[in-house]
Amino acid sequence: MLDMKIKKYLDYMRAREMAENTITSYQNELKDFSGFIKEGFGDEADLDKVSKVVLKAYFAKSMQKGLSNRSMSHKMVVIKDFYAYMFKEGLVKSNLVAGMKLPKFSSHLPVFLDKNQMERLLSIPENNDKFGIRNKAILELMYSCGLRISEVASCTIGQIDFKKGLIDLIGKGNKQRIVPVGKFALQALSDYLKIRDSFSPRDTEVLFVSKSGLPMDADQLRQIIGRYLDLVADSKGCSPHSIRHSFATHLLDAGADLKAVQEMLGHSNLSTTEIYTHVSLSKIKEIYKKNHPRDKMKK
Repeated sequence: MLDMKIKKYLDYMRAREMAENTITSYQNELKDFSGFIKEGFGDEADLDKVSKVVLKAYFAKSMQKGLSNRSMSHKMVVIKDFYAYMFKEGLVKSNLVAGMKLPKFSSHLPVFLDKNQMERLLSIPENNDKFGIRNKAILELMYSCGLRISEVASCTIGQIDFKKGLIDLIGKGNKQRIVPVGKFALQALSDYLKIRDSFSPRDTEVLFVSKSGLPMDADQLRQIIGRYLDLVADSKGCSPHSIRHSFATHLLDAGADLKAVQEMLGHSNLSTTEIYTHVSLSKIKEIYKKNHPRDKMKK
């Protein structure tokens, strides 16, 4: 049955040690796909009953929900990979989606904070209580190293080398990278570790713990960071991930090498990092105005 085949595919993903967030994302897409198939063929539905017409009807219905091209592209990638695995394992007679083309999606520029906004954000947490000290360390670490929220949640004390000023990270797809940690972040982390025991951590090496002493999860971190961002952000779409965007944008504004930024972010492809060159255009224009002879003549 379809659900058993989906379970087999997800087990295959886990065996490949794919990131849990990726597996969850694929699981949600396949659950949606399974629900659509069951609507038409009942709970005993299987892939053998699915035709290209049915697949196109599924994608058409998804588009009617108002999904963006990017979301539709992700949905098709999941279904394509699922069918490719089923065909390889001999669980379907033919790969119906092999020839289907992915929709082109528009590139939305990442939302980031300018340097003044970032300074204001980092100055908000108070140092007169343990929560402010912890939250300042969270913000400083995210901005200093361009961390994903999941990387902050899973970070352990042992991953940070205070003497060398480095953090050893395991990112998406279990990809390892080592990123420098700035002096302000190191100081904030040092201040936090001095009072960490006041949270009564429950036998955990996870760096950031909640008031109950348990490791903070991604949702808790999003909630805390989101409250601070609301105080400084003046545009819609600002999220904890915007701190990572700010990290990359500010480095490129300062003249950092694109390849180096790619490695620090943990991007597999340089094209993913290149989007930040668009938001750094203001810096390029500024340099042009100061240095181009034809522009200087106007002054």
